[in-house]
Parts: sequence; structure tokens; C-alpha cells
Amino acid sequence: MKDFSAYLEKIEAVLHGAVPVGPDCLVAPIRDMLGRGGKRWRPLLSLLVCEGLGGGDAVVPLLPLVEFSHTASLIHDDIEDNAPLRRGKPACHIIYGHDVAINAGSFLYFLASACIDPWGASADKKAGVFSLWTDYLRRLHTGQAYDIHWHNDVPFIPTVDDYLAMCAMKTGCLAAFAVDLAGFVCGAAAGEKTVLCNAARDLGVGFQIIDDVQNLRGGIAGKKRGDDIVEGKKSLPVILFLEHAGDAGLRLVEETFQAARADGIDSPAVESLIAAMEDAGVIDRAQERGNALLDGAFASFAAYPWAVREETEAAFRELRNQMENAASKSGRSKTH
Repeated sequence: MKDFSAYLEKIEAVLHGAVPVGPDCLVAPIRDMLGRGGKRWRPLLSLLVCEGLGGGDAVVPLLPLVEFSHTASLIHDDIEDNAPLRRGKPACHIIYGHDVAINAGSFLYFLASACIDPWGASADKKAGVFSLWTDYLRRLHTGQAYDIHWHNDVPFIPTVDDYLAMCAMKTGCLAAFAVDLAGFVCGAAAGEKTVLCNAARDLGVGFQIIDDVQNLRGGIAGKKRGDDIVEGKKSLPVILFLEHAGDAGLRLVEETFQAARADGIDSPAVESLIAAMEDAGVIDRAQERGNALLDGAFASFAAYPWAVREETEAAFRELRNQMENAASKSGRSKTH
């Protein structure tokens, strides 16, 4: 079994070292969010790919670009969704207020890029990293725009393909960026990076689908079961249910979204809709779709001609084990 503790120590050191001392009115929410932990699988993925390509830990100084962007998106996402919890504690806007949280999230995006200037590379290479990062951030926010629009427009039902395309931008693109960044640092050819970036994108989408499922089966750690329904999210299980149940299903979903938005997470309508989706088998189908994406992504990583092959293969096997353990907690049991 590959021990990731040394990798994670490097990641945590560079993240916490990149946050300025103060003032607290700006950085307290940032230190709070970073201190709550998180899976850190995106910067870990970047580091594993860099090592596998023969670059060692050369990407480490740039990992704030990956994790700070992700954390900033969580702060803003919780405000947009009016989410009460994040990683087991009240969301930043609940603790610090909307104004402070918005400003801290925005600052964290800008702070991410501060790691580029002191990075020991040529001006052209620094410019290349900055361009790469901003391109992926535009994709992330485009995906978020679709997600917000869909849950604000209750009658609109996206297709499965619509949903997967949205997730590829909102969730998959930061995973793809983590890999693209490592490839750029190592000087990998564009064609070589494409295979890895596509695998990372699918890994992100698969992980998002598993989160969708986990939200309906026991809840995501640090959040409440069914809060995606309260937010009116058109997750994959909901879309599959609407395809299965027709007009009656559409009426049930619309009525549930409205009741849950009015009455909150304790609305009986939330559990009724989850039960209907379980009975229709669509939560299982969503889980299978997420697992298939993870299978394909890890197969691509396994088949890649790594420069450091044996260690890299072991690392990706362990990464898969960790992600599958998260998936098993989500929902392969139907405990309500």
C-alpha cells in the first residue's frame, strides 16, 4: 500500500505557507476552511502525475493554484446555494457573514496566483501557467452558471448529456487542470497530456456523481442528507428519475423542490422523493454511472507509459482504493 502521508505533508505545508498572516477580517475564513481538511485529492493527483512523468515534486510550489481555487469555489458555492454546512461546521457565510465570505472567497482566487511569481521558472513558463489556470477557471464558472440556472428554473429539466457536460466544467475541469499543470511543469507533449487530462476530467465527474448519490444515502460528511433537494439541484439521480417517471415524476419533483425550499431539510417531502428514487432504481443507476467513469479513468492512468512506472502504479492503486472507500460510504448500502 502506498503511503500518502509524505505527499499530504508537502501539500499542507505549501497551502498553509501561502496564506498571509492577516488581517483576520480577510484571512480568518480562509484559514478556517483550510483547517477543516478536505480530501485534497486534486493536488495529490497533480503531485502523483508530476512524479510519474519524472518531475518529482516540481509541481508542489504551484499547488495553491489547484486547492485554493477549489476552496474559493466552495465558499462561493455555499453562498449561492444558501448551504448551512461545509465539512462538518457552519458554512463560512453563516459564521462570518455574506459580505466577509464573498470577499474572502474572491481574495482566495487571487491569492492562488501569487504562487506563480516566486516560482523558479522563466517568464514565458510563468505566463503559460497563468494562462492555463485562467482558462480552466473560466470553464469552472461556466459550469457553475449552468448549475445555478438549472436549480433556479424549476420546470427546466436537463438531459443526462447536459448534466455530464456541466459536471465536466464545474467539477471535472479542476481535476483536469491539476493534471495539465503537472504535465506543463514536466514539459509533456500536448497529445500526451490529453489522455491524462481526459482521465482526470472523468475522475472528477465520476466523483461528483458519487457525491450526488451520497447526498441521498446517508448524507455527505459534514452536510445533511438530501440538502441537494432543498437546493433544487438537478443531480443525476433526479434526472434519471424524471426520465423514468414521466409527467407524474415531474410533478413530484417540482412539488418536492418547492416544499423543501419552503420548509427546509426536515420537510417530509425530501424523504418521500428519496424513497421514490430508490424504488425506481435510479440511485443505483447513478452509482453505476459514477463507478464506470472512475473505472475508465483509472484504466487510462494504469495504461499510461509512466517514466516512473512501478511507484506511480502503486500510488494510483491506493488513490483508487481511497476514492472507492468514499464511494462505499456513500451509498452501496441503502440505509435510510
